Amino acid sequence: MTEADGLRQRRPLRPQVVTDDNRTPEAKGGSSFSGRVFRATFLMLAAFLTIPLLGALVLLDSPIDPEPLSFKEPPLFLGVLQPNTKLQQAERLFENQLVGPESIANIGETRDDEPACGRPLGIRAGPNGTLFVVDAYKGLFEVNPWKLTRDGRKIYFTDSSSKWQRRDYLLLLMEGTDDGRLLEYDTQTKEVKVLLDHLRFPNGVQLSPAEDFVLVVELAMVRIRRFYVSGLMKGGADVFVENLPGFPDNIRASSSGGYWVSMAAIRANPGFSMLDFLSERPFLKKVIFKLFSQETVMKFVPRYSLVLELSDSGAFLRSLHDPEGQVVTYVSEAHEHSGHLYLGSFRAPYLCRLRL
Repeated sequence: MTEADGLRQRRPLRPQVVTDDNRTPEAKGGSSFSGRVFRATFLMLAAFLTIPLLGALVLLDSPIDPEPLSFKEPPLFLGVLQPNTKLQQAERLFENQLVGPESIANIGETRDDEPACGRPLGIRAGPNGTLFVVDAYKGLFEVNPWKLTRDGRKIYFTDSSSKWQRRDYLLLLMEGTDDGRLLEYDTQTKEVKVLLDHLRFPNGVQLSPAEDFVLVVELAMVRIRRFYVSGLMKGGADVFVENLPGFPDNIRASSSGGYWVSMAAIRANPGFSMLDFLSERPFLKKVIFKLFSQETVMKFVPRYSLVLELSDSGAFLRSLHDPEGQVVTYVSEAHEHSGHLYLGSFRAPYLCRLRL
């Protein structure tokens, strides 16, 4: 063998580049088949999920027929509204002994007041939605939770909706129906008068200290309206405060001469408010309630409790927060008494008490 033949035998082999062109027909055909199977499976799965959803959107009726509502940008959570955890310092009362204790009132200061104020010992729901109470001093009587004048003649209360019941509060909020009213009942003449109508989810009511006007929370519009019941402005109405940082429930007097307003859902800024986002998108609201129940939707609402103190002119004075709803959840009312703030809730199984 010559030297040239030896070099030719020791020459390294060049690497082979495998492409689709030089693959065997069987391998190329198998890859194409796998791709077709994957695409077919994906399309079948998408159709399986999409067709029932489209059918539900077309065939199911939405329980609400909302109108678009427009809100201003929520106030920034700075200064007076700076988030804190003050509500988490509250203590729970009567835990697991109550069901949604929404409203609170105190009667008397000590046991010596019992003969004059009474001492309820038993309570039962009546067939007409009121309460029957057996009292150790007063006997049997029927109770309605209204706001009264000092002389007991005038009672102010709200009718939140002529369409929705209380248990449908989320549907009422999402629909924003303007069929709510502020009413006045005269206990002497037995007459009921409509003071304000076309309100969107009116809720809490509070008479001013001088009894010259009534404040009414308009929950779906995140504001508080004022109606004058005496004086030069009698019969007139205006907005007491608007663009609140949350969706207000009840309103009660504070010892400073102002008012406590409770909010179980906030309008975070900075942040995202689902209710603000949906307010101008009625179609999305209808779709949501076609597919989900009120209880399911409530699970997506952050448990942020906020209590705001307003001045007698409606300015923000201070705010109390529980950002995660760890102690105070779904706050509905803040009632001040003897240096404490008693906090009700429309869902929690307890009351809360916070030392001010």
